[in-house]
Amino acid sequence: MSNFLAQQGYEVVGVEESESGVKLANQTFPNCRFIQGSIYDLPYSELGDNFDIVISIEVIEHLFYPKELVRSAKKCLKPNGGLILTTPYHGYLKNLIMAATGKMDNHFTALWDGGHIKFFSVPTMTALLVSENYTNIKFKFAGRFPYLWKSMLCSSTIVQ
Repeated sequence: MSNFLAQQGYEVVGVEESESGVKLANQTFPNCRFIQGSIYDLPYSELGDNFDIVISIEVIEHLFYPKELVRSAKKCLKPNGGLILTTPYHGYLKNLIMAATGKMDNHFTALWDGGHIKFFSVPTMTALLVSENYTNIKFKFAGRFPYLWKSMLCSSTIVQ
């Protein structure tokens, strides 16, 4: 995604926790800039108040403290900047059907190292963003059938 956006003419800065991942990304995609950092400890002197948009793709569901992602994004955004994030969709109907068809244990398995530890629906993602003063919250969905979607894309704005 970073490379695609850079090819469209956007300035892209990616954050990666792994030192080897940063090195590989910088070598592979020289039209982007990647820095080493953690969502829990970003170099705000370098990133703070610099971005029109922060994009997080399929990350928030892996975080022990997902509120830190939306807080960190807010610190990196210019006034009226936007946050776009994607995460697997977990609505009531989808979870009910998984439970009724016996697929709940496989889907929510604790045996997948590095797997998902947080699960979001539209109301829970909305509550998270509202708690950090994001506004203009909108959702789009992808994959499978309506209300059984695989993923949701959420966009929002922060007024600072």
